[in-house]
Amino acid sequence: MKSIVIALVAVVLIAVGSFVFYTVDEAEQAIIVQFGEPIGGVISEPGLKVKLPWQQVRYFDKRLLVWDGDVTQIPTLGREFILVDTTARWRITDPLLFLTSVRDEAGARTRLDDIIDSVVRDMVSSTELEEIVRSKDWTVDVDALDDPALAERADVNLEKQPKLGRERLEQEILARARDSMPRLGIELDDVRIKRVNYIDSVRKQVESRMIAERQSIAERFRSEGMGRSQEILGNMERDLQRIRSEAARKAEEIRGTADAKATGIYGEAFGADPEFYSFFRTLESYRALGQNSTIMLSADSDFFRYLEESQAP
Repeated sequence: MKSIVIALVAVVLIAVGSFVFYTVDEAEQAIIVQFGEPIGGVISEPGLKVKLPWQQVRYFDKRLLVWDGDVTQIPTLGREFILVDTTARWRITDPLLFLTSVRDEAGARTRLDDIIDSVVRDMVSSTELEEIVRSKDWTVDVDALDDPALAERADVNLEKQPKLGRERLEQEILARARDSMPRLGIELDDVRIKRVNYIDSVRKQVESRMIAERQSIAERFRSEGMGRSQEILGNMERDLQRIRSEAARKAEEIRGTADAKATGIYGEAFGADPEFYSFFRTLESYRALGQNSTIMLSADSDFFRYLEESQAP
């Protein structure tokens, strides 16, 4: 019986303690609320605390919190429609003002949606696309480009130096958005543009233009390759003609030299024995005749005389 009483007393104490005692974590700060109205100041010291049973405790995070905005379609100053994805980091600096103005973190994010999105839209719509995607110190060496034709395009100015750049643009967005934070009990620590992209219709046009540019570059390379190929083939054909001509010339020289030597030999042989030479040439002519050849000769021709003598007994 005694143990039952002790157990009941313990349960009652625990129940009462849960309504009376509360703890504050090192990463939190708290405000006591009574009947929906804040009572007292902000409790920022960690540890075990005491309150009245009918009072409630509202906790607020001391740490940096992250806000991620929705991807928004915004036209730039040059009327290019882009998708902008923004993020920010913020903290609760005045929990009492925060409680009375936005109530909780969900309400704070709703207000941040309105404030930051509005500032981002105003800044982007009054800024050139180059300022949004380039940094202040952005430079490009036009002479080192793989495709020098980019430097000649009317829609791309690679040598234009940004006036603000992405970093300065984000700083300006942060400064303007901060103006509305004090009345909410919020401190805006940072604002960043996570991603910038074209909308689907413009992106398809850009992709088509990029494909056309790549195809144009490929066609130029093919044309240069064909030109170089024709040049090489032309040089090869010219060298081949030169070699053939040189070979034909040398062949003619050799043939002429051989004919000259043969003529000289024939001349020497003719000079040594004209009668034998004449007979030998006649026999060579006879050898050139076919078996069924018919020759018309006069009776006093040398050719007939040699044939007649060669058949005499």
